[in-house]
Amino acid sequence: MVSFSLGQERARRLLEGPQRYICLAGGTRSGKTFLIVRAIVARALKAPGSRHAILRFHANAARASISLDTLPNVMRLSFPRIKLKEHRQDGFFELPNGARIWVGGLDDKERVEKILGLEYVSIFLNEASQIPYSSALVAFTRLAQTIEGVMQRAYVDLNPVAKSHWTNLLFGEKRDPISMHPVADPENYARCFLNPRDNAENLSPQFIESLANLPERQRKRFYEGVYVDELEGALWTYEVIEASRCKLEDIPESERAAVVVALDPSGAAGRDDLGADEIGIVVAARSNGGDCYVLADRSCREAPAVWGRRAVAAFHEYRADCIVAESNFGGEMVRATIQAADPNVPVRLVTASRGKAVRAEPISVRYAQRQVHHAGRFAKLEDQLCAFTPAGYGGAGSPDHADAAIWALTYLFDQGDGAGIIEFYRRETERRK
Repeated sequence: MVSFSLGQERARRLLEGPQRYICLAGGTRSGKTFLIVRAIVARALKAPGSRHAILRFHANAARASISLDTLPNVMRLSFPRIKLKEHRQDGFFELPNGARIWVGGLDDKERVEKILGLEYVSIFLNEASQIPYSSALVAFTRLAQTIEGVMQRAYVDLNPVAKSHWTNLLFGEKRDPISMHPVADPENYARCFLNPRDNAENLSPQFIESLANLPERQRKRFYEGVYVDELEGALWTYEVIEASRCKLEDIPESERAAVVVALDPSGAAGRDDLGADEIGIVVAARSNGGDCYVLADRSCREAPAVWGRRAVAAFHEYRADCIVAESNFGGEMVRATIQAADPNVPVRLVTASRGKAVRAEPISVRYAQRQVHHAGRFAKLEDQLCAFTPAGYGGAGSPDHADAAIWALTYLFDQGDGAGIIEFYRRETERRK
């Protein structure tokens, strides 16, 4: 028998309440997904022939997280006598009473059309920080199956992101994320927060401590489980970055048309020079299709000989074409440092003729158009990107990680489409007028 903490019990009761739309927001490993999947299985057992959909943004993540992990755990711990039959080819699990639980990703066009061609009495958007509101709206239109005695209900869960995210607008401020007007039926939207301490019985003290020691923005999201402030007019948002995130294995070497290691040097004398900025070292690639991918962030605060070897090691590890470095800040010194580590590594020096925000803005346009993907999570880089506004960088210190990424992506896009990135931005600006 599963036991719940006070916070989890509060969430469990909310899931059984009268609201049509329910959101569980909070820190990682707090039990949100387990509670919602458990509630869906309980509803399915009450309603023979009912249909229930569990959707994530990426299909492979839906299978790994739900089909192979949470759903089997829910059945084992809460419904041990119930046999669940998987119809993998069709994308659903079937209960003995004929109820079906569909699991899929919104990025799989063929599977989405198959899933959303049906009506459901339950729809669950898992890790909704990655799901655009336009996709959520389409999914909610399928919340239409009529089952006597079982209310139609949509569930949402996520690790909170920025306060501007549609889940906070809808469930916190009770405003429509498109019109920004108050929703007509605020009583139909409910939200509950959880954090890892609510699931301490199932987590190690060391894991909880590691979350508590995260950098502030990540700590708020993954440990405290709260939405965070966002700079007004920021060029990047966490939602935009999250929506295009992928895994490194999704970009095999055969699909990489070009790879660069970009350097943003600083005056740091070594790791003990705590007052100095870091040396930004970011690896990025352009695919055969034209999109760009941030593959690694090897930024550090080290002496030149050390960061030179670090950049060269990344060059060889990712089979890069060259190392790109800013010439304004000791450009020839950078070239000498790299070539001291390996004289055969080509170095391309680029000149910063414009300010940081001017260089950043056209790259932010590429992100908004889903042309840039992060192959993994790069916390400090992403914090720095989200601190850029058209007026400049609004974060603490220097955006060393972000500067390196912007150099890499500018170089790759310039090489990729035959037109300079500034020319691309000019065209986009004219088009939007």
